[in-house]
Amino acid sequence: MKQYSDLEYLQLSKGQKFGYRVTSFFAGIPKAIGRFFLGIGKGLKNAGLAVAREAKDIVQTFVQGDWKTKLSYLVMGFGCLARGQILRGLLFLLFEAVFVGYMIMAGIYWLSMLPSLGKVGPHSTYDEIYDTYTVGYGDNSFKILLYGVLTIFFIIAFIYTWRLNVKQNKIAEGILKSGKKLRSGKEDLRSMVDDKFHTTLLALPLTGILIFTVMPIVFMILVAFTNYSGANDGYINNLFHWVGMDNFNQLLSWNSGNNAYSATFGEVLSWTLIWAFFATFSNYFLGMLVAMMINKKGIHLKKLWRTILVMTIAIPQFISLLYVSKMFAKNGLINLFLLDHGLIKLGGELPFWTDPTWARVTVILINIWIGIPYLMLIATGILMNIPADLYESAKIDGANPWQQYVKITLPYMLFITGPYLLTSFIGNMNNFNVIFLLTGGGPTNSAASTAAGNVGFTDLLITWLFKITTGEQALYYMASVVGIMVFVVVGVIALIVYNVMPSVKNEEDFQ
Repeated sequence: MKQYSDLEYLQLSKGQKFGYRVTSFFAGIPKAIGRFFLGIGKGLKNAGLAVAREAKDIVQTFVQGDWKTKLSYLVMGFGCLARGQILRGLLFLLFEAVFVGYMIMAGIYWLSMLPSLGKVGPHSTYDEIYDTYTVGYGDNSFKILLYGVLTIFFIIAFIYTWRLNVKQNKIAEGILKSGKKLRSGKEDLRSMVDDKFHTTLLALPLTGILIFTVMPIVFMILVAFTNYSGANDGYINNLFHWVGMDNFNQLLSWNSGNNAYSATFGEVLSWTLIWAFFATFSNYFLGMLVAMMINKKGIHLKKLWRTILVMTIAIPQFISLLYVSKMFAKNGLINLFLLDHGLIKLGGELPFWTDPTWARVTVILINIWIGIPYLMLIATGILMNIPADLYESAKIDGANPWQQYVKITLPYMLFITGPYLLTSFIGNMNNFNVIFLLTGGGPTNSAASTAAGNVGFTDLLITWLFKITTGEQALYYMASVVGIMVFVVVGVIALIVYNVMPSVKNEEDFQ
């Protein structure tokens, strides 16, 4: 593709400029993907170098350290205790004692069972006394996987703490050799609420993120490589086991006939992207338009119009969406009103929820009613902060209202709300409430895969996941695979859009 200089670009017409930007965007995608993989390669290389540096430092510290440091490699905290740092030493020693006790009592067992996810499933045994068979339960695959992941995280935490213990010994030796004194326990506690208070504050939330966010994500990813489902629940019915990449092959393969998920996944994904696009940008531009109309000079009762719009936010969506769903039903208020006024005939009710096209258009229009008030409030605050001098200068130069909007209002709005647009787009891809409460995903898509659940024409990926996991089969493994694919799609979109947003590229223009 031909690259234009700045002067050549300015000489192009508006259509040519638009075409050049679009072409440049798509032409830059392969380069961006290449840079992404190069970044991964550099990251792996840097990680390898970092590990090598840490290993070298560990060996040097052991060789050059005194006997207290050497013994601390086996008994964590011994060097701190021997040098008078009682509090640090006790904390290190306590952590090691807890780790060793956990590994002996449970950790080794969970790790040993992790490759198989259980060996003894539910079984029947004959009771000679009562002359009957009783059901016995053996291993629990779910607990093995969960506690196995927890044990791995605990091991990583222990390795990190052990490395910190080695560093503390090296630092302490250096301080003593320089003739200075080491910090006492009181000074350590004072430091935790003084110069290192930020570390103290971040410790608890960081621990919470690791336990309640990172661990569940890792667990969910691992489920995608098992056959965990309602039939194989891991304890009551059957154990579940590792299946490798079989689930991904099942989702992406086109050779499974009626049991193929690929066509259904592609259709649901395409509708999800279409829905997210219209749900995001229709609300954005219409909400901005409403804010501009209300803020326009000469408009009376501005507070009243804003209050009316805000009232739609105050009403819970659970109530309003269910009510609207009934309004647009075949025997709902809308069709009854049209029948009463002779606009339609009996039996010719408008198929708001029964026709795929009608249902999709209707949910987009109803979502506009829901989303405009939020965007109106956001846009109002931004519009009130755009310097009035810019509009006055534009009027003097002969700019019409449309040119003022394109050259002044829209760039400012996009600059400030660019990150919001991205998060709103991703949020609409996972907008469970609107679809589920209005249509339940319907009308049913009879042409969809028989193995894909009762998927409908308005189902998003998130509502499809709900149906996969709540049906009779409860295919948790397939829901996990779809979840991973959604993450990949959302991640690619987020990276591409984030790098072309004005908030990132042209930050200095709005300083």
